[in-house]
Amino acid sequence: MNVVIFAGPTLSASEGARVLDATYLPPAAQGDLYRAALGKPVAIGLIDGYFERVPSVSHKEILWAMKQGVHVFGAASMGALRAAELSAFGMEGVGEIFKAFASGALEDDDEVAVVHAAAEDGYRPFSEAMVNLRATLQAARAAGILGEESRRTLESFAKGLFHADRSWPALFQRARETGLDVAGLEAFRRFVTEHRVDQKRLDAFALLHTLHARLEAGLPPKETRYAFSHTDAWEHIRQKVGAAPASGELDAAL
Repeated sequence: MNVVIFAGPTLSASEGARVLDATYLPPAAQGDLYRAALGKPVAIGLIDGYFERVPSVSHKEILWAMKQGVHVFGAASMGALRAAELSAFGMEGVGEIFKAFASGALEDDDEVAVVHAAAEDGYRPFSEAMVNLRATLQAARAAGILGEESRRTLESFAKGLFHADRSWPALFQRARETGLDVAGLEAFRRFVTEHRVDQKRLDAFALLHTLHARLEAGLPPKETRYAFSHTDAWEHIRQKVGAAPASGELDAAL
């Protein structure tokens, strides 16, 4: 069956192909999901998407795709954000990050933002997503490596960093500068080395496994009940897709 997955820094195409046979495309920019939906796939999985320097994948193109009978799933990064925003219309979210945004436990886009290398370098991340920092801190607390006060302090330090500057070295440096317990930090450093939690990656695989199971069970065309309005903004997206190639080499993704 024809399935399209948008991914990059969270999950490589070769890794994804081991779970789900699909067409793997780079992180989605505005218009890319509409372009993919024109090919009438059974489903589209949105994991990574660009932001900052170009318009992000729009809600409107997701709504249009579902109106054409295409199932749209989201997880991990931009996909989790859009699924939380459009779940009432039928976009399906998968994973812990989606659940956190859908419940309101998380609200900020920067929670999933990373900067990364270009396609030829495998979209290698240069920063760490806040959701991964949070998940690892929580895992260390559960393992008894960190007390609750230390976990909260480190989480606050991480959130205070600009998303492009978030990394484990930057967090440890900030902690040292503020005088946190050196022995406790060293134990946590060892924990991160051995047990770092990549929640985005876990949720991306969860999306692929979910899609695989749904396809195996039989996935009829998507049914929707909302009316789709052809606004000027929507026509602008359609015209732009007709005049431009797919998203190129940008350097920041959700």
